[in-house]
Amino acid sequence: MEKMRIVLTGGAGFIGSHLTAFLLDRGHAVVVIDNFITGRRKNLQQFIETPEFELIEHDVSNYIDVSGSVDFVLHFASPASPIDYLRYPIQTMKAGALGTLNSLGLSKKKKAKFFLASTSEVYGDPQVHPQKEDYWGYVNPIGPRSVYDESKRFAEAMTMAYHTHHAIDTRIVRIFNTFGPHMRPDDGRVIPTFILQCLKGKPVTIFGTGEQTRSFCYITDLVEGIYKLMNTDYHYPVNIGNPLEIGINELASIIGNIIGSEIQIEYKELPRDDPQCRKPDISKAKELLSWQPKVDLKTGLSKTIAWFRKNAGK
Repeated sequence: MEKMRIVLTGGAGFIGSHLTAFLLDRGHAVVVIDNFITGRRKNLQQFIETPEFELIEHDVSNYIDVSGSVDFVLHFASPASPIDYLRYPIQTMKAGALGTLNSLGLSKKKKAKFFLASTSEVYGDPQVHPQKEDYWGYVNPIGPRSVYDESKRFAEAMTMAYHTHHAIDTRIVRIFNTFGPHMRPDDGRVIPTFILQCLKGKPVTIFGTGEQTRSFCYITDLVEGIYKLMNTDYHYPVNIGNPLEIGINELASIIGNIIGSEIQIEYKELPRDDPQCRKPDISKAKELLSWQPKVDLKTGLSKTIAWFRKNAGK
């Protein structure tokens, strides 16, 4: 890919900070836009002295103005964990609706390509398993998770409308559960929660019976898939995730074994509309991008646990 100037909204977040590093390493200039509602400044600290890096503190639900030329706009800004989007429901919907509109507006103004970070949450509590891109989903439009689910569904519709009516060169990735270093310890997602509970010798909290399943993709695999999708001219959604499916009880056991702690499990009531299964069909990514995950779950968990041991209290 030719060297580009890339605007990345939400670049201080977990995925955004890894993507920033990846793009800078490949010689691109990166302009990060973040209001730090859930992103963290320390995720970007290593880039501050890099000439190709620029940081703009801004809420993307307001008009976005970036001086100079822009080749690609990547819209990743949004609270992304249940704890965050239940704490910030209006801001989540604004990021998905107004943030997408303003990011697309910047792309149109600068004649830049556009990339939307969507989510497996558009499938809701799926009635089809595994989930393919042509599945329309099973989403409660007024449930507690709808502020995230529906904002991303709207964002996809907005992106396709700009592609169809304004000829914007767009991409859409549907991101499945991803983990790795830089996750916030308090973001409520299952892997950082289990790791911290085990490290502190506390009971592991599992909602429901623990028989529900998820699939987990390590961050480096996700970022590679995103970059490959940027390099295509495919305009429709593409699943990026790891199809290895695992039960939550088994996940807790694996994390406990790696840490070397004997875990105790505390079961709690399952939250409303929590999906029972989540597994990507990645046939499209394999065919279109020649992509599939390389990092196995235990290796990724070991790397993540090592990072949390050093950084959890910082």
